[in-house]
Amino acid sequence: MSDASTEMQEVIGEIRRSVAALCENYPGEYWREKDRDREYPTEFVKALTDAGFLAVLVPEEFGGSGLPISAAAAVLEEIHKSGCNGGACHAQMYIMGTVLRHGSEEQKKKFLPKIASGELRLQAFGVSEPSSGTDTLSLRTTAVKKGNDKYVVNGQKIWTSRAEHSDLMLLLARTTPIEEVQKRTDGLSVFLIDMKESLGKGMEISPIRTMINHSTTQIFFDELEIPADSLVGEEGKGFRYILDGMNAERILISHESLGDARWFLKKAVDYANEREVFGRPIGKNQGVQFPIAKAYADTEAAALMSQRAAELFESGEPCGAESNMAKMLAADAAWEAGDTCMQTFGGFAFAEEYDVERKYREARLYRIAPISTNLILGYLAEHVLGLPRSY
Repeated sequence: MSDASTEMQEVIGEIRRSVAALCENYPGEYWREKDRDREYPTEFVKALTDAGFLAVLVPEEFGGSGLPISAAAAVLEEIHKSGCNGGACHAQMYIMGTVLRHGSEEQKKKFLPKIASGELRLQAFGVSEPSSGTDTLSLRTTAVKKGNDKYVVNGQKIWTSRAEHSDLMLLLARTTPIEEVQKRTDGLSVFLIDMKESLGKGMEISPIRTMINHSTTQIFFDELEIPADSLVGEEGKGFRYILDGMNAERILISHESLGDARWFLKKAVDYANEREVFGRPIGKNQGVQFPIAKAYADTEAAALMSQRAAELFESGEPCGAESNMAKMLAADAAWEAGDTCMQTFGGFAFAEEYDVERKYREARLYRIAPISTNLILGYLAEHVLGLPRSY
């Protein structure tokens, strides 16, 4: 291992310790109250922001740390491993990359320092729609240019989490009708929208109550006027800009799932050692031991794939297959570990005070979002294995 690699590992180790220490100030009761009342964890997000953890990927010239994706992954993994939830703020890490890679110099100078400092939150990502879901190319939200100074947006987005708690939103909309483009991937554009300026002036937000506290909403656009300089990059190339950030998204989410898995495993091991039935710890029974050991092995295997994906991403090499596999395997490992933890605790797993049922609900999300297991399998079958397209 080179000196640079050793130094980065030391930095990441310190990040893990610091994040874990911060999370100790937000114990289970804090999250139970937020979950019960479906409240946004404002205090937790502010603490992460103030400590600089949400700006690790922002270049130093714009007020961030300029660290690689493995550092951001460590932040999110430790949050989940500590029993907290990074879903309230994780999007900022991968949304920001679209602005960094494809935004104008003016946009970078205007927004990135404020995002890094916490003055502005970039947490909302408007892509999915009720009629298209993850079939992004079929989206119907439009942005039509009027003159040289504005676009007019019409349409609807769904599953846009944190929209009520974000200052900015990255929006994907069609700027050229699909019947007028040669390829379905053409004619889509990305916009950086000022949420506070838009709310009530053609944009409305409607919360969606779900099985977990994820601050999810649907957004309606009705003749919303936005400045022409809201456009990120070139008009019509938005789909490739979005794709450009998906590998980072998959890698970061995989580490959240790894954190969940490790939280479940520790809870299960501790309980199996402490809980006595018939005069001995239940952990002496192979029926309890073996599922925990199997979940541990699957978690460590998923961690290796996540590490591999991050290494490829940082070296600038293609990592689509590895990033998708990392996300799928880690989400599956977390779900397996969660189910094992539930079985270990038995009836007590359903009691709110142990936090198992809350984390169990939260962990289930990542087998569906931001991309479902079936879509990943379809991608691997067609693009990696060379099997016929099945859809």
